[in-house]
Amino acid sequence: MLIREIAHSRAGDKGDISNLSVIVYDIKDYRHLEKYLTAECVKTHLSDVVLGDVVRHTLPGLGAMNFVLQKALGGGVTRSLALDAHGKCLGSALLNITIPDA
Repeated sequence: MLIREIAHSRAGDKGDISNLSVIVYDIKDYRHLEKYLTAECVKTHLSDVVLGDVVRHTLPGLGAMNFVLQKALGGGVTRSLALDAHGKCLGSALLNITIPDA
């Protein structure tokens, strides 16, 4: 299943760091998502764009995870030559990751 089937994303960016949150629609899906949506999974999926570390922070009480992506915006929003390579685009790409069905 695609992550977008069980969760949505919010994003922010500052400099060359993107901050992506993934929030499940139904709290019962959180543990399954937490098992498969690892920092390594996100780093691999976004490897063409994210050149630095990816750190995951879990918020089980909220049914959410937050990913901090270093060197993810081509030097920063105001310096990058990429068209609209902001956090919201990365959040949408993250929701296209496929994980096993629950």
